[in-house]
Amino acid sequence: MLAAEATIESMLMKDTTCPTGLSIVIPVYRESEKVCADIDAAAHFLQQCGGGEILIVDDGSPDRTAEIAEMHAATIPVPTDVLRLGTHRGKGAAVRAGILQSRGRRVLFADSGLCVPLAQAAMGIRLIDDGRCKIAHGIRTHIQRPQSGYRRLCSRLFNQWLIGDVKQKLGLTDTQCGFKVYDGDTARRLYAQSAIDGFTFDIEIILLAVRNGISICEFPVSWSSDPDSRLHPLRQIAAILRELIVIRRRFSDVLKNQ
Repeated sequence: MLAAEATIESMLMKDTTCPTGLSIVIPVYRESEKVCADIDAAAHFLQQCGGGEILIVDDGSPDRTAEIAEMHAATIPVPTDVLRLGTHRGKGAAVRAGILQSRGRRVLFADSGLCVPLAQAAMGIRLIDDGRCKIAHGIRTHIQRPQSGYRRLCSRLFNQWLIGDVKQKLGLTDTQCGFKVYDGDTARRLYAQSAIDGFTFDIEIILLAVRNGISICEFPVSWSSDPDSRLHPLRQIAAILRELIVIRRRFSDVLKNQ
């Protein structure tokens, strides 16, 4: 059972250390207004926790996102690579590209826009370091800025109608939070097996982990909705449904055995 909000806040404040060798992967698409802040926050976190690397993955943005990221990366004292995908393929493809190029002992995938303060990854890193799991998912339990009514409705429909049975079978609370920590070798092994390029890549990685006997923990994070999100649920519903059909067919054995 999750802790009460006051307890969550105290946990988040206390656990702010992390080991060296952390790769921070941030997928971006048309994020020219946010990417510099993403890089600065990641660099600050890594400098405080012992070092690592930043991987910004541009998913074929038509604007100057990649160019701005490259220029800003040259000004910070933390190793930072900007990877450019030739075409816009989807968030899953961008995260996969970054993780496969990562070198860290631990890997953090975080959405652009700093919806979750990066320091809160320390709690997930601790779970992995203590041997509790190989993957630690942030779950949005302390909402600082809620979604709009439209997005809350779309999220409820997605979570209850489309993946509710999957979450229930796997015993997970929040599969879609864009804040996840991995054991580095585990992340690279799972993402090398993945194929989903779009929004539901999280579900595929979870099912790959279950199939391979890899443990998953959840930890609470404070989260602020980004009103400038690149996800447009109704516009992308057909693609999301196609991905879920592929996933359910590919992992029918896993879902039957849960």
